[in-house]
Amino acid sequence: MRESGAFPYYGANGVQDRVSDYLFDGTFLLVGEDGSVVQKNGSPVLNWAVGKIWVNNHAHVLTAGSPEINLRFLYFYLQTVDISAYVTGGTQPKLNQKNMNRIPVALPPLEEQQRIVAILDKFDALVNDLSSGLPAEIKARRQQYEHYRDRLLSFKETV
Repeated sequence: MRESGAFPYYGANGVQDRVSDYLFDGTFLLVGEDGSVVQKNGSPVLNWAVGKIWVNNHAHVLTAGSPEINLRFLYFYLQTVDISAYVTGGTQPKLNQKNMNRIPVALPPLEEQQRIVAILDKFDALVNDLSSGLPAEIKARRQQYEHYRDRLLSFKETV
């Protein structure tokens, strides 16, 4: 029985509720375990969770278990992987821990992972964060407007 509260309560496909207690405190990659486990493109259902959270039994909770792995890199990487071959069950799809651990991960050196994460985080902010994405888009459209205005309104002098 859940009591309403301030902490996000995660299931396989994201925040389901807010509850009065938490099980985890930190930065986590959540991977859908059963139910909503595969996107239409075959990639896993993933959630990025930071802070104090409760996760039910429908999601795997991943942390960086090695200093050679940037967890955020893994988050971005898994968005590109088709996991259909690792999912079992018919009406109730399931990605059990054994199969999840079999998913191959291309792991470049940590410095390269960090470089990739920095780039993708910037794009993510531009696309999903109105406070940074919208001003950047407005600036780009102003520059485009000025460029075309100046080209359209520049005429050759006639003698």
